[in-house]
Amino acid sequence: MTGALLSFSLSAVSIRGLAGTLNIFEILSIRTGFGLIVLLAVAAAHPELRRTLAPRRMPMHIWRNSIHFVGQYTWAWAVTILPLATVFALEFTMPMWVALLAVPMLGERMTPSRIGSIVLGFLGVLVIVRPGFASFQPAALLVLIAALAFAFSLIATKQLTSNVGTFAIIFWMNLLQFPMAMAGSDPLFFLRLGESTWLPALGMGVAGLASHYCLTNAFRWGDATVVVPIDFMRIPLIAVVGWLLYGETVDVFVYAGAGLIVCGVLWSLRAESRRRSAVPVAAATEKAYSADA
Repeated sequence: MTGALLSFSLSAVSIRGLAGTLNIFEILSIRTGFGLIVLLAVAAAHPELRRTLAPRRMPMHIWRNSIHFVGQYTWAWAVTILPLATVFALEFTMPMWVALLAVPMLGERMTPSRIGSIVLGFLGVLVIVRPGFASFQPAALLVLIAALAFAFSLIATKQLTSNVGTFAIIFWMNLLQFPMAMAGSDPLFFLRLGESTWLPALGMGVAGLASHYCLTNAFRWGDATVVVPIDFMRIPLIAVVGWLLYGETVDVFVYAGAGLIVCGVLWSLRAESRRRSAVPVAAATEKAYSADA
């Protein structure tokens, strides 16, 4: 989880470092292109992984990665214009969207704890965004769009994991999203990278893969009720990063709203762990998180 926390922060800082030189499509081209090269190298070295890459359930892969790309784009755009702590706090509304979408799309039951989690998440958003006040930032809606897109992506991931391996899901993610990113890029954009941007470019590529790897393995070896609360440390960590590197200050409303969102997620996690005491929680949650950061 330490690796995952550092990777998410590195990704945000790398986007900030590249935003003055590249557009969002070009930044995402670096992320997916780097990931694709590394995954192809791993597949070349491990024949057993190559056998898992058969193009099965391609309509679902295309749907998942199209909506996930929308989430990646809006999240990266928000990182360039909003305080980092605000972006990370609002991103944690994703479990709220997943709980709502799982009812019609997966046939799951809406429980009192899930309803409570959704209500607290919604209240947290209102506290952070404060619509109607002078401090309202319309750009915050970008993060909510990203969180909703990531929720759709997680639902699709859960459906894919019934017969598609994690390596294959991540491989097709990079393979399908690379041309999406290149569609809005200058084919020779890499020529604009100079001494000041090569390091953020490398950081973007490394963070994209490292976040998947670290978070997946954290859920493999630890229960969700332990791993997810650690993941919430992203909010204070990125607040410190924003303060040190960019002089950003975070008002009390961001922390208050984040606290409501976190309490809602923890309430739902606690209830789910009790309800599924006979089933390892980590295995189910790992599948949902394994292909997204």
